[in-house]
Amino acid sequence: MKIAFTIRQAIVALLLALCLPGLAMAQSDPVAAREVDALIADIAALKGAIFIRNGSEYDATKAAEHMRLKRSRAGKRLRTAEDFIRYCATASSMSGKKYRLRFADGREQDVSDYLSARLQALRRQHAART
Repeated sequence: MKIAFTIRQAIVALLLALCLPGLAMAQSDPVAAREVDALIADIAALKGAIFIRNGSEYDATKAAEHMRLKRSRAGKRLRTAEDFIRYCATASSMSGKKYRLRFADGREQDVSDYLSARLQALRRQHAART
């Protein structure tokens, strides 16, 4: 009984630790938080794409999970969507190697270049609606 309670506390603490940094960004700039959420969702939705990190290959779902984790660890450094791209989606903080995407058609692109282009497209779409 006591073990179950401790595990439950640990799970709640972990969830809060993962969510709070993103919430802090959302409170300081809700537009930036929505843009980052959209960029991560865009990566997660890439059908047949491979995320290349430190020479290993991951599917789009794992790539999005990794970016969420890096976002949660970046904390207050993230004020804009550009900050997210710079600090969380450009390169490995351990090796310095750039993150790459291999699309279903075989072409490759740096993740930071892909997300920068997607961010501009999102902003154009938003401006066209308003």
